[in-house]
Amino acid sequence: MANYSSSKTLQITRGGNGAGDVLQLFLDGAARNRTDLASLTGMARSTLQDRLDILTQLGLIGATEEGASTGGRPPRLMALIPNARLVIAVDLGASHLRIAISNLSSELLIQEKVVISIDQGPEIILRAALDLSDLLLKSLGRDRSDVIAVGMGVPGPVNFESGRPANPPIMPGWDNFDIPAWFRNHLDALVVVDNDVNLMAIGEQSQLDSETEHFIFVKIATGIGSGIISGGSLQRGAQGTAGDIGHVRIRRGDGVFCHCGNEGCLEALAAGPKIASDLRAQGIEAKSNTDVVDLVTAGNIQAIQAVRQAGRDLGEVLAASVSLLNPSLIVVGGRIAAAGEHLLAGILEIVYQRGAPLSTQHLQIRTSRGGEDGALRGASLIAIQTALSPAAIDNSARDLIAKN
Repeated sequence: MANYSSSKTLQITRGGNGAGDVLQLFLDGAARNRTDLASLTGMARSTLQDRLDILTQLGLIGATEEGASTGGRPPRLMALIPNARLVIAVDLGASHLRIAISNLSSELLIQEKVVISIDQGPEIILRAALDLSDLLLKSLGRDRSDVIAVGMGVPGPVNFESGRPANPPIMPGWDNFDIPAWFRNHLDALVVVDNDVNLMAIGEQSQLDSETEHFIFVKIATGIGSGIISGGSLQRGAQGTAGDIGHVRIRRGDGVFCHCGNEGCLEALAAGPKIASDLRAQGIEAKSNTDVVDLVTAGNIQAIQAVRQAGRDLGEVLAASVSLLNPSLIVVGGRIAAAGEHLLAGILEIVYQRGAPLSTQHLQIRTSRGGEDGALRGASLIAIQTALSPAAIDNSARDLIAKN
């Protein structure tokens, strides 16, 4: 960060008038002049100027084009500098690792995907993530010193406050591993870790055509989970397991045991690996989620029937969720969602059959528009929100002042 020097003693305060609070006025990307900022904040001009000075020295805002003159000298405008700092966004799945570098406007500047196996454990996977991040940063002419935050999604429950996975069923060796501490040992940045489906929900929310305050994002791939947006905010629950629908028991689950140890879980009957296994039992070559989708796309009847049944199973749980949460929209993503209309047909059949008329009257159910970028976009957004929060910026301001 740039050095800040001033003959004045800057007082960073709580209660809405710190440097971090002023920065919030720039996060919409709009350029503003000092008169407008003074009006919005109610600050004295000298206090406001101190806040703007420190944000400038932190490298987060700068002068932009002059505003329209109403007589006399045109007002000078200030705006966020999107590329001042960068964010590493990480999307970790059971068999993939995606890395993207974004700017402070959450624009994904560059990304890459590699095949991994999550059971290799945290040390190997996180090292691979950091090495790939270094390559992407280098291609942009930047390095780790430009990174302000890391946002990471993992395919399992997470204690959001600590950033540690909490008994994740498909992540052997990851339970309670301190992911944020590992990253902080290698770069000076804030680190935010969440369940991947929560981040996909946040990413999808950012792409909606209109403001939607109540919706459920469902991921169906190697596992099944959901992210819940209610009142416009992500709902994590008391222990961070809200939306873990993959381990809800369904009616046709008798005698089918899940890797979590319970019987009859939705994930054990409707996730990609189970669909592929059932197809192989019929003599059809299907080793992966991609194979299942390819078979459906090619018109294979058995694959279509299997995916539609998976949709019915998912619809059974979603019908209960609709009654409980009353969303206006359900979005389905993940690799198996690429089967499109056949998966949706099964979901719609059960949700509309069992849902109360009032709760389904205006309900929309569709596949994701975010594609593979959804989790990366969500990881970037949540990392930026944390790194540019009033508290985080005021802490940076204090550190800067202490050095001068």
